[in-house]
Amino acid sequence: MGLRETKMERTRQLLADTAFELFTANGFAATTMEQIAAAAEVGPRTLYRYYATKEALLLTFVEQRLDEALEVFRAQPEDVPVPRALHELIDYVLRTVAESGDRIIAVYELAWRTPSARAQLNDKTMRWRGELATEIARRMGGRSAELAATLASANTMTVIEVSVRTWVESGGRSNMRRITHRALELLRGSGVPVATP
Repeated sequence: MGLRETKMERTRQLLADTAFELFTANGFAATTMEQIAAAAEVGPRTLYRYYATKEALLLTFVEQRLDEALEVFRAQPEDVPVPRALHELIDYVLRTVAESGDRIIAVYELAWRTPSARAQLNDKTMRWRGELATEIARRMGGRSAELAATLASANTMTVIEVSVRTWVESGGRSNMRRITHRALELLRGSGVPVATP
């Protein structure tokens, strides 16, 4: 990454961090883009060049972590079985939660109280599921790879979403690793009902 890109990334991160501080202090609805720009000591035009909406500012942390998790999957050697590569992806998410728990709780609580942010979060997770499904299908190959990859991706995102939501609803007191492992055991052991003809 060149100097210009590094400076742009630093500014992007500063804006997201500043917005997050204002959202948690004043509330999402009460915080304006102009207030965020002033607190970050940039002009409103600069802020809008990086982020078009407050929702994008709020959710950038989650989006970055999901993109990083996808990179963890992509970085697995081609000879690593898909289930093992998916385990590494989920393990990365668990480590992220352990390292940034307070921020994740705050972001999810703000997003769940704000319909527009919740809708954008759903859009981001749907996009991510599609990208993961593409990567899984490429690794699997074969005739039914696309359908199997779509199901595997959906299961992976569902385990992450259910585990994070359960953990957030406990105020971060429950053991997310234990919740995630239990969810995976239920899926692997047919403990979750699946429709049958």
